[in-house]
Amino acid sequence: MSKPVLGLILGAILGVFDGLTALLEPDIANNPEVGAAMTGIIAGSSVKGLLAGLLIGFFARKVKSLKSGLIFGGVVGLVLAFIIAAMPDPSGKHYWLQIMIPGTIVGIILGYVTQKYGKEPKPATAN
Repeated sequence: MSKPVLGLILGAILGVFDGLTALLEPDIANNPEVGAAMTGIIAGSSVKGLLAGLLIGFFARKVKSLKSGLIFGGVVGLVLAFIIAAMPDPSGKHYWLQIMIPGTIVGIILGYVTQKYGKEPKPATAN
């Protein structure tokens, strides 16, 4: 499987788990409207994971370095998570660490997997 496709698929899957970490936050878990909130959180995290996976997968295709892949993945995950964390909830509260830590971990995992297990594109053959 190509590195960008692997990043897309794994990013979507890890995005779901990233969103589920919101259940660990007492403010969200004790909220009576948790169902509607969780649906949006999980959907948003999946989209964030898709985007991160695509970016990291294309980076892994161009740069053949596990160290660089881990660093780039972590930075992409952190930046995307920062953008989401900058948006407050309806009460005006921000969840900086609760969003940025799992987002960074997802980026690092994506960086590792795309570098280690993604396939290189086959060179074009001249006929």
